Amino acid sequence: MAKMKMKSVRIIALKKDRKRLLEHLQDSELVHIRQMDEAEGGFERTDTTAQIRQFEKNKMLTEQALKILDKDFPEKKGLLSSFRGRREIEADDIGKIAASSVKVIGVCTKICDLEKQRADIAAERVRIKTQTAQLEPWKDLDIPMNTADTASTAVLIGSFPRMYDEVSLSEALAKENTEIVFEYEILFSSSNLTCVVLYTPKRQKQQTENALRSLGFTRPLNPTSRTPMEKVRRLKQKDEELIEKTEKIQKSIEKYVKYRNMIRDTQDYFQFRAEKYKVISTLDQTKHIFVLYGYVPEEDSQTLAALCEKTADCIVEFEDADENAPVKLKNNKFTEPAESIVTMYSPPSHEDIDPTPMLAFFFYFFFGMMFSDAGYGLLMIIATTVAIKVFKPDKKMRNNLKLFQYCGIFTVFWGLVFGSIFGDAPAVIYKLVTGNEITMQQLLPWPILDTQKDALTIMIMSIGLGLVHILVGMGCKFYICLKQKEYAKAFFDTGLWMTMLIGFAVLAAGMAAGQILVYIGEGIAIASAVGLLLTQGREKKGIFGKLVGGVASLYDITSYISDLLSYSRLLALGLTTGVMAQVFNMLSTLMGTNVFGIIFMIVIFIIGHAITIGLNALGSYVHTMRLQYVEMFSKFYEGGGKAFEPFALNSKNFKINNKHHE
Repeated sequence: MAKMKMKSVRIIALKKDRKRLLEHLQDSELVHIRQMDEAEGGFERTDTTAQIRQFEKNKMLTEQALKILDKDFPEKKGLLSSFRGRREIEADDIGKIAASSVKVIGVCTKICDLEKQRADIAAERVRIKTQTAQLEPWKDLDIPMNTADTASTAVLIGSFPRMYDEVSLSEALAKENTEIVFEYEILFSSSNLTCVVLYTPKRQKQQTENALRSLGFTRPLNPTSRTPMEKVRRLKQKDEELIEKTEKIQKSIEKYVKYRNMIRDTQDYFQFRAEKYKVISTLDQTKHIFVLYGYVPEEDSQTLAALCEKTADCIVEFEDADENAPVKLKNNKFTEPAESIVTMYSPPSHEDIDPTPMLAFFFYFFFGMMFSDAGYGLLMIIATTVAIKVFKPDKKMRNNLKLFQYCGIFTVFWGLVFGSIFGDAPAVIYKLVTGNEITMQQLLPWPILDTQKDALTIMIMSIGLGLVHILVGMGCKFYICLKQKEYAKAFFDTGLWMTMLIGFAVLAAGMAAGQILVYIGEGIAIASAVGLLLTQGREKKGIFGKLVGGVASLYDITSYISDLLSYSRLLALGLTTGVMAQVFNMLSTLMGTNVFGIIFMIVIFIIGHAITIGLNALGSYVHTMRLQYVEMFSKFYEGGGKAFEPFALNSKNFKINNKHHE
């Protein structure tokens, strides 16, 4: 239950074996590739930018094709399909995927071309819709919009940016020029548009145009050689043709649905190739040999050496890893699921210890105390167990399910302690059946802590558990300081605070248990305070500076008090879960025990407890993480390490049937 010891590895092999060796290394997932800044003297590096760009381009093409297929023909997936693991394939199947990649890329290209045609059609339909809307005000015009003048009469077709009627338009034109002679017809009029066709003697055309221009008159932007109604009819006919084309394209795309899984596999294949060529670009090479640098867990070093020697003629050299080595955690089945909580914060640095074992226990423990209902915990256990057995998820998802499975076990424990089984559902059912009132305390054969009646007791217990949690974190810091031979920091900066907190705890216990404990607690706390006063300013100059530093350090007690009070959320969340469950139980019985009442009770019971589970499970998860990150990690954990990321076949859709994947 610790960080795995790492080894630096250097693999020297013939260049002719490069392809085969890299493929075996990628499949084995044993080596974290070390990125060297420059090639060693006498070596050079291969520029693989063009190949990587091509692989990434092909991968992007497959992604686009899948998006199109998923948009038009989404797969029918169950609500729990996200738990299902990737399908397993044999290593030899990669060659089959590679052989079909050219065909698949051709399919993806056709799908994307069809989508482009559909996009062009959609744009054309928008233009048609816009043109149709523009022609709507002109529907009563029975001559083409680009009608030319006759020998004696000028024809002016256009619009004004305001409303006119026959009287107001005549007055406006007369006001602009009293000499012009005209006839007109208003075709459309609204608050901000008036469409007209106007006739005037050809000799007065210029004067009329000047007058109209003064009123904001504009001609249509795209006058047609047909009547507006005829143009609209033709546009609608064209739109119908485009709809038919779109439907044909849809059917053409549907023919490629059968290639969906092949496209997914090919997407992963190009991801593999891109990653492989990125590694090739980091290799030191000559005309005949190449050198690969990396890191490997010490326990896997012999496996790696055997794999390399079996695959190619090569030299494998191991050394103790330097400070830049990545970190790989190793924990037992109980604590391993909590590794995701640690890495979500930050992988441990080389100076840190692996906090997973401590975090795992407290995470499960505090989550259970906050969720605190045996019925809910049992549902979590059943749901996660079924999901693991039925869907056989990948390792990451399996660990996430295991995390909640263990949280469910502790939830059952705390639910039994607090006497909560779907709230007070057993007591409610007992009353419905017998007509007699009963409490959970009376119903259960063991003593319980009622979160409402025993709130003060649970509060004290919560703060006590918080003290233990903080002391564990400080104990980790004490151990790290000893390991680094920083004895002053261990005993003075951490140890004295630990004894002071223990002293306060003994003092508090003495107030309830006996005066002797009060004296012992006071003695421990005072001795610790004196120790802090004398040691916390040790790095400052002068007696006065040292004394001020020691006094100032005692102010940190307020921080510890604040940290301890944070654990009151253990009571608050547990109380919330229980009260919400009881409220829904009460509501479910409002309609009595007739047929309608029983149906009502079942519906409200299911919906109510589903809401309670959703809200309080989320709250318990978030607040439990906060207690780990803020209260415990702040006492000792630095983080900032680099996670071990092996050169691997990173795929979304399948996994190689290989023991190293587990």
